[in-house]
Amino acid sequence: MDGPAGGYGGYGHGPGAGRLASAPAEKRAAAKALNDHIEPDTRRAGEWADDETGAAVKAFGARDGHGWLTSTALRKAHATWGDQVRNLMDRLGAEKDALRSTNVVLTGSDLAAGSALRRTSALDLY
Repeated sequence: MDGPAGGYGGYGHGPGAGRLASAPAEKRAAAKALNDHIEPDTRRAGEWADDETGAAVKAFGARDGHGWLTSTALRKAHATWGDQVRNLMDRLGAEKDALRSTNVVLTGSDLAAGSALRRTSALDLY
């Protein structure tokens, strides 16, 4: 359907642009999926990679005073990767919290807008 500004949805570009496309139930389902599957699976994958990388660092490590440069490079890369995993976990948690709180924010905004409109109603003058 074309809206007042043309194109799909009437505003912006592409299908669904300019409209709130998710219902509260969909947001709760997405937050539940983040909580029950995505975060735990990401954490487990990170732990598995920690174990495997630790084994590789040890395998390439110094023996009799001599080691491979690969060990040091893997250790540095792993530290950087660990920071990225922590950032990802923080982002997933923030997204989950945002999904859970969106309804409250939107409801509060709707109530605030409604009360502001109500205060300036011409019907109140008569």
